[in-house]
Amino acid sequence: MTLAPPVLLEARVVRKSYAQRTVLADVALTVRRGEIVCLVGPSGCGKSTLLRIVAGIDRDYRGAVTLDGTPLDGPSPRVGVIFQEPRLLPWLSVADNVGFAAGRRGGRDPRVARLLNEVQLTDAADALPSALSGGMAQRAAIARGLFGEPEVLLLDEPFSAVDAMTRMHLQGLLLDIVARHGASAIVVTHDLDEALYLGDRVLMLAADPGRLDGELTVGLPRPRDRRDPELARLRARLFDAFQRFQENAAVSR
Repeated sequence: MTLAPPVLLEARVVRKSYAQRTVLADVALTVRRGEIVCLVGPSGCGKSTLLRIVAGIDRDYRGAVTLDGTPLDGPSPRVGVIFQEPRLLPWLSVADNVGFAAGRRGGRDPRVARLLNEVQLTDAADALPSALSGGMAQRAAIARGLFGEPEVLLLDEPFSAVDAMTRMHLQGLLLDIVARHGASAIVVTHDLDEALYLGDRVLMLAADPGRLDGELTVGLPRPRDRRDPELARLRARLFDAFQRFQENAAVSR
């Protein structure tokens, strides 16, 4: 019997509020080493807020986040963040953007060349972000998120702004890189197919307040075939869960 990898990250949010509105309540999240966990749920259920808490960007909440048993009380180089928009600095080259954490002229750091090769941007190292396509810019953002060699990657709808073909390419690239670096990842997405293609587990959040309302283990080896009937069956289960969310929300109004 194969033992499950140890838990790497634990997040417990007892309560997170904005003004008088409770956004998250009694949310417990664990991520094992090498695992990809996808968060799905209706708009306003607190998915991005939960990600900011795990990243240490939002510290105004009741609860705790630990990484390998060590409390995280703020941003950490052990946790990399990739946003929906690439957020590259327009006056820096691609290489210097990737190595920004190393300071001025961080693009000369030897890790940058290796990462640019991994995301297939070696030829664009000296280019400015304005010269990149949307997919290229997001690849640069992925490389930047990996620069500090984090143990956990947090991705907030990272591929929502690109076309379908580029999205599939970036999904495959992310899986390759996570496997190569031995990293874990939490991915926020509205795309059920993306969640099932990327995730080892899919966590469903309900709204008002945001709370965990279901978990789906994918259990399919990688690389996955997008046409696999099992993925279609799992997608139907997720879709049914979303319908339940909507019906419950309608009753409560």
